[in-house]
Amino acid sequence: MRIIVTALIALSAMACAERCAPSSEPTNPLEPAVVAPEVPDLISGEERLALLETSKQIFGLLPEPGPDSEELVALGKKLYFDTRLSVNGTQSCNSCHDITGGRLGADTTPTSVGALGEMGERNSPTVVNAGLHIAQFWDGRVATLAEQAKGPILHPKEMAMPNIQAVLDVLSSDAEYTRLFMEGFPGDQDPITYDHIGIAIAVFERGLVSRDRFDDFMGGDAGALADREVAGLKVFIEKGCTACHSGPVIGGRSYAKIGVFAPYRPVLGDGAEIDMGRYNVTGREPDREFFKVPGLRNVTATSPYFHDGRVETIEDAVRLMGELQLGQDLTTEEVTLIVEWLGSLKGVIAY
Repeated sequence: MRIIVTALIALSAMACAERCAPSSEPTNPLEPAVVAPEVPDLISGEERLALLETSKQIFGLLPEPGPDSEELVALGKKLYFDTRLSVNGTQSCNSCHDITGGRLGADTTPTSVGALGEMGERNSPTVVNAGLHIAQFWDGRVATLAEQAKGPILHPKEMAMPNIQAVLDVLSSDAEYTRLFMEGFPGDQDPITYDHIGIAIAVFERGLVSRDRFDDFMGGDAGALADREVAGLKVFIEKGCTACHSGPVIGGRSYAKIGVFAPYRPVLGDGAEIDMGRYNVTGREPDREFFKVPGLRNVTATSPYFHDGRVETIEDAVRLMGELQLGQDLTTEEVTLIVEWLGSLKGVIAY
């Protein structure tokens, strides 16, 4: 089995090396490849166990949530769902990062509509598992959940509150908030502050960690995934997808250029401005069109895809990633198998 594990890791490394090689023929990322479907061999028991061990090495298990103050969790939860944090009382954090009714932290629109009816500039990423990412927002412009939580409340295209004092006035007028802030920040003579708002929401969001059948598989339950799901995992590893999508949230811990082998320019129209991503934060030329690699947990439930939300289906997203990032035309069957494995990453959250 150890030989098979080593071979699988070697195949992933070879695919990663190929991804960095120059493309001999440019591809059109919007034109589907015409290929004959392939039917893979059934996964043997030995391969299944080898992939289980390989997965633990590449991805690892989700960490257990740290012990957080129950008072801060309660305060953060109330703030997360409170529409009074928007200028006209129409939106809360949950409006764009919906975790109710089995939803998994996204609003399933290309870009979200703000309190004043304006569209956002980028797709709203899921908040589930966000506390395990290296940074927040697509361009990684803030390092922590607490800093991220403070941004949308004052953003004119989001919750659009006019200033910090207006937010504090709303909360200070509520007796329950006065109690919750005092309990959450004991000993602080002035507990209702904007920084404390961010901290409390972050504590609540940090607990939004999803667990799924892939966790069961990596935890030792070799039968937790169906044969085709395990076959999709094998394709995902062998094609080199793990060069970017690794770690416990299957991504979320690095930045990557979108469009390594072909430019990402879908239906932008004449004169449309290209999103330069991380370059807008750092000003460094090498960061042009670099974005935080999204985590793939719950990805089948958080469409549409990419930073601009222009790709509607998970199948198109997988195919485009093969072309743009790996320089490979994935077969229809390869795409289908990968998607079936990604389906095993849909989990549940408790809050």
